[in-house]
Amino acid sequence: MKVAVVGKGGSGKTTTSAIVARTLGRRGLGVVALDCDTNPNLGISLGIGEVETDRLVSMRENLDEGAEQHAPGWNDLISRFGTDGPDGVRLAVVTRIENPEPG
Repeated sequence: MKVAVVGKGGSGKTTTSAIVARTLGRRGLGVVALDCDTNPNLGISLGIGEVETDRLVSMRENLDEGAEQHAPGWNDLISRFGTDGPDGVRLAVVTRIENPEPG
């Protein structure tokens, strides 16, 4: 299952995303949260913390500046640019997904 949370700024997308992700994780489902926001704070809402969230944001900025290469596939994206959070939720901070795998 893939879930996307979209809406106007300040409408609670980050909070809603964190609650849904952690709830599904607590139920034993594998959850990967992708923070594509221009102001990425999902890591803080998930309970990953400010330091680790800042580290992931820095990695995304390095990609944007060309200092780092994009991940060629899903597994590489998560292993290189992701982190483990509470309740079995994994988080990656991304700018875009090129050539997404179907399914």
